[in-house]
Amino acid sequence: MCSDIGYEFIEKTKYANIGPSGQQQGVPAPSLETPFEGDGQIYPLPSPDNVRADIKKIIDARASVRSYQDKPLSQDQLSFLLWCTQGVKKVDAPYSTFRTVPSAGARHALETYILVNNVDGLKPGLYRYLALEHKIAEYLINDKIANDLVLACLGQRMVRSASVTFIWVAIPDRMTWRYPQRGYRYMFLDAGHVCQNLYLSAESIGYSVCAIAAYDDDAVNKLLGLDGKSQFAIYLAAAGKKSDAAK
Repeated sequence: MCSDIGYEFIEKTKYANIGPSGQQQGVPAPSLETPFEGDGQIYPLPSPDNVRADIKKIIDARASVRSYQDKPLSQDQLSFLLWCTQGVKKVDAPYSTFRTVPSAGARHALETYILVNNVDGLKPGLYRYLALEHKIAEYLINDKIANDLVLACLGQRMVRSASVTFIWVAIPDRMTWRYPQRGYRYMFLDAGHVCQNLYLSAESIGYSVCAIAAYDDDAVNKLLGLDGKSQFAIYLAAAGKKSDAAK
């Protein structure tokens, strides 16, 4: 393995090397959201306005927590967390969406998948957030999926003990259409914005988060049916009711 691969990435994605973009060359813009083509049930989510928060106290209290109570997340709370991390405030089709987090060029090249372990009224399994409609769709519902994701995350049991584990998937074409190879940098920055919003929004409702960067990329991609190139898992985070020991 090349020991300078990180340096090579930085060099080749410098702004001076950006080159002409697909947008500049008249290539049609990629879709603002990956079409959902599954046959799983789609659930409208409650309004995120049902939950309120005090930001100063939240920032003071924010911490990574790996131990959670066995308490379900309500659908109101799930709606709030999804909205705070990727909620769409305005659509400027076909070029951009304005959301609750920043993104380079408002391209928002991430899709949100969630492993539901303990959410009121939802079967355990994998779901996908359809941000443009503020709905979730059943993606892969079975009894093994939580254990499979624990293994893909190198045995981190909080993936299964959390009420819900978020999996953010990058869609490179959506970003590189405007920013060529430099767009890869922006997707990783965007993932950080999204995860921080999850930390803060979860803290505001008495839940805790632990971001997950240690995982087997190929195993997570395979589990989600992704090819690892046109779509790939970029970041994960577990969220559950804060344990008494963590308070």
